[in-house]
Amino acid sequence: MTTTLITGASSGIGKELAKLFARDGDDLVLVARSKGKLDELADQLSSAYQISATAIESDLSKHDAVDRLCGQLAERSLSVDTLVNNAGFGQLGAFAELDADRQTNMVMVNVTALTRLTRQLLPPMIHRGRGGILNVGSIAGYQAGPHMAVYYATKAYVLSFTEALREELSESGLHVTLLAPGPTKTGFGDDSEMGKLEMFASQAMSAEDVAKAGFDGYRKNEDIVVPGWRNRLMATSTSFVPRFLTRKIVGKLQKPGSP
Repeated sequence: MTTTLITGASSGIGKELAKLFARDGDDLVLVARSKGKLDELADQLSSAYQISATAIESDLSKHDAVDRLCGQLAERSLSVDTLVNNAGFGQLGAFAELDADRQTNMVMVNVTALTRLTRQLLPPMIHRGRGGILNVGSIAGYQAGPHMAVYYATKAYVLSFTEALREELSESGLHVTLLAPGPTKTGFGDDSEMGKLEMFASQAMSAEDVAKAGFDGYRKNEDIVVPGWRNRLMATSTSFVPRFLTRKIVGKLQKPGSP
């Protein structure tokens, strides 16, 4: 029996990934801020698939959140085989006008917590020679994102970090995969205000389809999974379109109030 820990598991892509890992027989550690939703999901999945599901409430924007989480894992004698770094959020708007604390918290969740949690849980995985890391990034990581500068930058970090980690662990027996979705029908659109943009609303995939692509890719030990042909085209195009042009296009498409 193996155990999978999923951050941001209470809704969206994280919730759908939890269902897939549970159906495949993994025990689960579900992490998010919404304890009520986590408890409900844990009960649902443990009953449906006869697996163990543990819900742990954690706000990963806090500086000591990862260490507290790892302490709770140790207290409960929970050993993690697969880590799914799914938690993350964004915010549409001009960098100089958006709340400074919210943007700093974005870096804490999208980058700092992801990095520290990976570092804390990875050594035992290497020792056991099984399991791995599934990081949820975004096609935003392939270019700069005016009017969403910090979010795009954090996802560029996740892309680079995952690729480097995969190479370091290439002989370890561990799987290391990046799931890089585009617009997805989750609470992210409303929370970030991206949902009001036509480019987001018209191209959004279902969370179920995105999660299935990421789960299958991780099980197959693929390096990068970009669900949907539009998203793959977008990610590929950044390799031959000049960067100054991609940032101008993205900036125009994401400018608040633009048609």
